[in-house]
Amino acid sequence: MKLDILAFGAHPDDVELSCSGTLLKHIKAGKKVGLVDLTRGELGTRGTVAIRDSEAAEAAKILGLSVRENLNMQDCFFVNDKANKLEVVKIIRKYQPEIIIANAVSDRHPDHGRAAALVSEAAFLAGLIKVETASEGKKQDAWKTKAVYHYIQDRHIKPDFVIDITDLMPKKIEGIMAHKSQFYDPNSKEPLTPISTKEFLEFLEGRAIDFGRSIGVKYAEGFTVERTAGVKSLFDLM
Repeated sequence: MKLDILAFGAHPDDVELSCSGTLLKHIKAGKKVGLVDLTRGELGTRGTVAIRDSEAAEAAKILGLSVRENLNMQDCFFVNDKANKLEVVKIIRKYQPEIIIANAVSDRHPDHGRAAALVSEAAFLAGLIKVETASEGKKQDAWKTKAVYHYIQDRHIKPDFVIDITDLMPKKIEGIMAHKSQFYDPNSKEPLTPISTKEFLEFLEGRAIDFGRSIGVKYAEGFTVERTAGVKSLFDLM
């Protein structure tokens, strides 16, 4: 299955929190979108691997993803080495996305910046014909993705562009809350974490309002670029 957009997250809820409104917008426009989690979030304070797997599957249904896979790298301890790069190269060549979206280039959780670099470097390697990979015993062709963008996570990073998600914010929140073990639940007996408070959900809305205000809409998501972004006309800009 060829995808238009392939989003990567270090953990099973990274993409939902940071760019799922953008994914929903493109799915609504008829684009095929997939998501790859690098780890299963097994070292997270709340929930279990089985619970998180189930929640990720439910979120995928809510968002309308064409595919969701997990590369089963080690949470908190995966490294940006040859073996892991090649695993990401394989998945990029498998789905041949036009656009890749990856973790924030730096963030509170060290996995996020490391995942950003891993995916970015793998996207480059995926386009080299002398980097050989195979899937299900069949040699894969090289694939050059047109662009790699990075979403913004816990720490504020000035975006290079933002996308209006005003009408999709409720569905984004629904997708986030599919990961119910991780977020605010007044009846939960699990330990509090930085993302399980009611205030964190308010922070998410505030971040979307902040990005939206910059372009005169209610809610938006922000991204950074690896190379200069271009448009064909001044009228393509808001």
